[in-house]
Amino acid sequence: MTFDLRAILVLGLAALPYAALLAARWRAWALLAGSVLAIYWLQPPLPIRYADFILPTATLLLTVASWWATRKPGDARQAGTRREDLVTLIVVAALVAGLSLMRFVEAEYRITVSRPPDPLGLVAGLAIAGAALGAILWLAQKRGPERGLAVVGLLVIALFVILKTEPLAAAVGAWWRSLTGQDISLASGADLNWLGFSYVAFRLLHTLRDRQAGILPALSLREYVTYVVFFASYTAGPIDRAERFAGDFRVLPIVKGPDAGRFLDGLTRIAIGLFKKFVIADSLAQGLSLSVASAAQADSALWLWVLLYGYAFRLYFDFGGYTDIAIGIGVLFGIRLPENFDRPYLKTSITAFWQSWHMTLSNWARFYVFTPLSRWMLTRSWKPSPALIVLAAQLATMIVIGLWHGITWSFFAWGAWHGVGLFVHKQWSDRTRRWTRGLSARPGHKRAWTAISWFATLQFVVIGWVWFLMPDVQQAAQTMLRLFGLGW
Repeated sequence: MTFDLRAILVLGLAALPYAALLAARWRAWALLAGSVLAIYWLQPPLPIRYADFILPTATLLLTVASWWATRKPGDARQAGTRREDLVTLIVVAALVAGLSLMRFVEAEYRITVSRPPDPLGLVAGLAIAGAALGAILWLAQKRGPERGLAVVGLLVIALFVILKTEPLAAAVGAWWRSLTGQDISLASGADLNWLGFSYVAFRLLHTLRDRQAGILPALSLREYVTYVVFFASYTAGPIDRAERFAGDFRVLPIVKGPDAGRFLDGLTRIAIGLFKKFVIADSLAQGLSLSVASAAQADSALWLWVLLYGYAFRLYFDFGGYTDIAIGIGVLFGIRLPENFDRPYLKTSITAFWQSWHMTLSNWARFYVFTPLSRWMLTRSWKPSPALIVLAAQLATMIVIGLWHGITWSFFAWGAWHGVGLFVHKQWSDRTRRWTRGLSARPGHKRAWTAISWFATLQFVVIGWVWFLMPDVQQAAQTMLRLFGLGW
């Protein structure tokens, strides 16, 4: 689930009293509290009893555990925030406990989407889960800080794999249903629709890996929790970096309150996002976008191409629109989130496309997959060739990006498609660099080559969306053949 119009309106209106009435020193605390409340409010209802309350609570528990693992006890600033960290922990726990009291409130007045669990049972469960996780971390860290980082990292990865693998998610759903006395025959992956976990997981892994590398700055618990669950970017990104977010977060007390320029900037960005998402993307979704059903019903290759292009632009305007909305909401509250798109369908190479499409995800994959894998291969005694290193690293990077969307063969194929495309472009550009530079002396040839490059790149990307859309590889392959007049 992502923002709907009601959520956008509520958050936009909340920015007014936040900027105009709230004392500057309370802004950071307000963002923390608002973000914690928002992950319960935005979480969609789930069929398993109390799941839509337990999963956001698990997000907070996992976030606190990750912060604990990434602490720098010897750092003066970390030591200086101990009192603030304790207050933050109390505030977060109080908010969760307070939300559980909505069990006794009429449904229309609740922030949570369904009736919360019994408060006493919740407190007991939190105490047991917190104590167990804390004990595991303590025992791991006694053997070295790296062990604590590894424990949390493996837990995050394990949860991610379960949620993104339909059979595993369904199996966990069936087990959970058995505990609540519900019909296990109805179990499916939808039982574990954990809002925002894809983004939460990559933010947590970013901080864990940077702490392991010794480059993560000391963060207070308040900064860390707000970074991970910030309401503007919680459901659909971007994937911000902790140090960049903390820089904005720390200057909130000196940001001018009801600043006309900032509000104009934020509201304009939200308006652009609303137009992209709710006008263009949603209009394309009404019959002018490829789907599994429309692919089967198409009666010609030409119409299939029209639908495929509709799907490509629907994806861009849908996701790009949500990104604009998230950035605009962040601006209203004094947080400038990173850009995520830069006219990707106008790029003239697949490399340039991935430098402008979902930029925060591709940057994450480059930092934590491509670069470390390349360096590791360079240190091997068997000395792989540079081309093999590039191929392996690019394939691994793009397959990770593909599987981030879901652990299926279709997403694997989509990632491999782009990995091979990036490798081929790298080899081509390396061998034609001198020729390409020579085009500068011939403007007409350069314009023609630019047009050809743009057209070829766009076709490659658009055709690749077939892998992304279709639920299995066989259907994707059949659709691709039909695009070229085969298999009708």
